[in-house]
Amino acid sequence: MNRPRRPLIATALVVLLAFAALGVIVAGVASIYGPRADADATAAVRMRAVQQTRSNLRLLEAELQTYRLLPVMLGEYADLRAALVSGRADSALNQKLAMLARRTGAPVIYALDTQGMTIAASNAGRPDSFLGHDYRYREYFTAAMASGATEFFALGSVSGRPGLYLSRRIEQAGRPLGVVVVKVEFGKIARAWIQDQMATFVTDRDGIILISSDPRLQFRTTHPLSAARRDALIRTRQFGAFPLAPAPLRLDDGRSRLVDGTPAVTVSLPVPIAGWRLVHMEPLDAALRTAAARTRWATAIAALATIAAMLAAWWTYERRKRNAGARAELEAEVARRTAELRATADRLQIEVEQREVSDQRFRQAREELAHANRVGSIGTITASVAHEINQPVAAIRTFADNAAAFLARGAPDRAAANLDSIVDLTSRIGTITAGLRRYARRGAGSIGPVALDEAIDGVRLLIGDRFRAKGVALDLPAGPEARLTVIAGRVRLEQVLVNLLQNALDAVADRADARVSVTVGRRGRDVVLTVADNGPGIDPSMADHLFTPFETSKKDGLGLGLGIARDIMTEFGGTLDLVPAPEGAIFRMILVKA
Repeated sequence: MNRPRRPLIATALVVLLAFAALGVIVAGVASIYGPRADADATAAVRMRAVQQTRSNLRLLEAELQTYRLLPVMLGEYADLRAALVSGRADSALNQKLAMLARRTGAPVIYALDTQGMTIAASNAGRPDSFLGHDYRYREYFTAAMASGATEFFALGSVSGRPGLYLSRRIEQAGRPLGVVVVKVEFGKIARAWIQDQMATFVTDRDGIILISSDPRLQFRTTHPLSAARRDALIRTRQFGAFPLAPAPLRLDDGRSRLVDGTPAVTVSLPVPIAGWRLVHMEPLDAALRTAAARTRWATAIAALATIAAMLAAWWTYERRKRNAGARAELEAEVARRTAELRATADRLQIEVEQREVSDQRFRQAREELAHANRVGSIGTITASVAHEINQPVAAIRTFADNAAAFLARGAPDRAAANLDSIVDLTSRIGTITAGLRRYARRGAGSIGPVALDEAIDGVRLLIGDRFRAKGVALDLPAGPEARLTVIAGRVRLEQVLVNLLQNALDAVADRADARVSVTVGRRGRDVVLTVADNGPGIDPSMADHLFTPFETSKKDGLGLGLGIARDIMTEFGGTLDLVPAPEGAIFRMILVKA
């Protein structure tokens, strides 16, 4: 009676063992492949998010560079200065400002007197004109009057539209005349950032969202504000009547959530405005669903393979049918993913072309600024060059008089010697004027091998007499170290050295033992130049912002020289940094040896 039951028990045990083995295999595949698929999907989304964030940041930087030079240029308008002096502006000035606003795309340009009253505006003929409005309570007015220039984001008190206010103090003979203000709005940029289910926004140092691709997030906060800070913002009316409520987002690292609760990858990059950051959030749910689908496919394939091995030859035909169906579905999935990748590649190509256009505009603006910096420094260099020319000119006259006297006495050999000296001196004058023309010439020039001794000779020619006139010792390198060759452009390398040496001269001008030295050394394949002085050194409060545009400790400075110098060194493939010094200031330039 028990014999027929034994095969059934054995079969049942085999089936149970088979299902147990199948369960172990399926669980093993899911535990190994699942986390790996999720990690790969998250990494792919993060890579796309980083690329998108960099692209969005370059669009914003290009927009800022377009408008930052306007206040500096407006400060040189003679009729604007005259209006600030008299306290009145005629319609012609308002029309000029309106024309400049139309051509640059600026929403409004206006000028305030020292009391904060608007005396000229590009919107003078419109119902929302700023003429006669009092803006003394605005931080962009008070900060510009105190420090010379500022960039301040706020809600327009008349227009009600948010924007960045670029303001600069106008002076005459050391006396402030008023402030010129250019407003920049970012609606176009925000619309360009809009993409399905993604969020891109800019926050300030308080975590307040200033610019956003999602209008629902604007003027909300990414973290709570203190009561004192909230009261200060309400008192200055920087954001009008907005309550500055928390944004319906989560920005915790690894647990970010979009407005609708969707998990997301968050990438944040600094914006070239103090305290601002660009944040981009890209949804993760689609990638995770795809990873889960891949895990299910892998698990199903493993299960099918295990079952096929267990069932052996009987189910060979059925297994082939199932595998054929699985392959068809897998090929369809591959075809779909290939089409998505092609579409993504097309979008990336468009973004690359847009980025190249923005980069070209940025490079053109940067070169124009560098040329303006060289031309601006020519005024201080001219006296030095004039002294260098006066000496050979005086010597030429003396040699010419002597040659005439020798000819009159019948001594042509001695007269010829004087004429040879005159030829040498005229060649020196030609070298001096050629160096000045080369320094003032427009254009970036080529980058290639440059001999350091030639660049140092050009710098000595341009500013050497300024040091001698002020009695400041200038030590320039000589010997083998000065004959090294580096990868650079000669004119722009001279510009960097001239900027650093002029700053050093200004720093030590009042010292009795004033000294400035330039040294050259090697560090591996790199060439290291240092410019050191024994002046008072750099104010610690300025050290972190030393290379930021429009940040300067000089009363009449624009704050552009060191920023331009660092950009030039970066283009050469090198660096420019302020290094700690026990006395004075030391700037270090690192260049690639040719």
